[in-house]
Amino acid sequence: MLWPPLPERPPCPAPGTSDAVRHRGQREPCGHCVGCCTGGDKPPVLAASAMHLLPLLILLALCWPAHVSGYRGTCGLRPMAALPGTSHVVGGTDAQPGAWPWIVSIQDPWRRGTGHICGGSLISPQWVLTAAHCFIKHITMWRVVIGATQLTQLGPEAQVRNIKWLLVHEHYSSTSERNDIALLELDQPVQCGYSIQLACVPDTLLRVSELTTCYISGWGSTMARSEGSTDILQEAKVHLINVNLCNSSRWYGGAIHPHNLCAGYPQGGIDTCQGDSGGPLVCKDNNADYFWLVGVTSWGRGCARPKQPGVYTSTQHFYDWILEWMGLSPAVTTTPTSRPVFPSTPFQRPRLTPTESGRFSSCPFLLQKLVEFFTWLQELLQNLRREKA
Repeated sequence: MLWPPLPERPPCPAPGTSDAVRHRGQREPCGHCVGCCTGGDKPPVLAASAMHLLPLLILLALCWPAHVSGYRGTCGLRPMAALPGTSHVVGGTDAQPGAWPWIVSIQDPWRRGTGHICGGSLISPQWVLTAAHCFIKHITMWRVVIGATQLTQLGPEAQVRNIKWLLVHEHYSSTSERNDIALLELDQPVQCGYSIQLACVPDTLLRVSELTTCYISGWGSTMARSEGSTDILQEAKVHLINVNLCNSSRWYGGAIHPHNLCAGYPQGGIDTCQGDSGGPLVCKDNNADYFWLVGVTSWGRGCARPKQPGVYTSTQHFYDWILEWMGLSPAVTTTPTSRPVFPSTPFQRPRLTPTESGRFSSCPFLLQKLVEFFTWLQELLQNLRREKA
C-alpha cells in the first residue's frame, strides 16, 4: 500500500509554540508526526499530519494480541548489529559493540594481560557452551565475562559471573579431540540486554550444510605464531566446508570425526587461532533474521593455512547431550565418569515453524521492549481518538 505524502506541519494555532515536547520525561523534537502546539494549561497535541499514519498505527496495534501476548522470547538475535566487516581471529576485523551478543570470555584473573583463556556462547541466562580442552587446569578462580567487546574496558553493559559447575563431556579425549564440548553453569543468571542475547542451538531438523552465511568471532591471536589474545573482539566471515573434502588425504587425512564441522576457506587466510577455542561458529538462518550456533571452536593445524581450515564441534550432534545435562530431558544414567544432573534455567531455540517456544526459556529483554512499544502505541491511539472527538 502506498501512503500519501505528509504535508508540511501547519503553524500552531495556539497562543504559545514550542520546538519540542516532553514524552515520558524525554525531550522529543517536533516534526511531521508530532506537532508541538502549546497554549495555556493545555497539554501538547498531535498535529493533523499524524492522522495520515492512523491506518498504520491501527494495524500495528492489532498485531499486539497476535504476536506479543503469545511471545515467549527468541534467541540468535543481534539488536545492535551493523553490517560486519569484510576484511583478529586471523584475517578478521574489529567487531562493533554488541555485534555478537552471546559470546563470552572465559578468564583467569591471575593471568597476565586481559586474562582471556577461551571463548564460549551463552545458551541460557545461566549456561555457557564451550570447548572441553579449555579446562586442563584448576578453574576455581576463573570467571566469565558476558556482553563485552573490549576486554580492557568492559563498559557498563558487561556482566561478570563466577563458575558454579563445570561439565566436561564424559567421553572427551585430549589426544584425538573427540567430544570436545563442555558446559558451564554460572553462579547467577545474567540479565539480557542489547549487548547480551542467547545463542540458538539447532536440533536435528536444521539442515546445517545448507547454511551459507557464517561467521566466527573471538579474542584469540591474530597471527599464527602469537600466543597472546587481542583486546577487541574480532569477527570474520567463513564458509562451511564439506566434511568429506576436509577429511581427505590432502587436507586432514582422516582426523575429522563425524561430530566435527570444518569452516574457513580452501586457500586459507581467515581462521580461528589460539585463544578462540570454545567460541562460536554461527550461521544465519536462510529464511529468517537470526543466527544458529552450529559449532564450537575446537582445533586446527596452525592458523589460516591452505587446506587446513578450522575444526569445530557440531552443536547439533550434541543437542540431546546438552538438554540432558541442563535438566531439560529425562536424567541421564550416571556413571563413574559423569556428574549428577543439576537442573537449572533452561536454554531455548527458535522453532523452524512459527510457534511458541514451549518449555524453553528466553531472554525477557526483547519482550519487555515490545510491551513498552505497544503500550505507548495504544496510548497514542487513545489520544488521537480524544483529539478527533
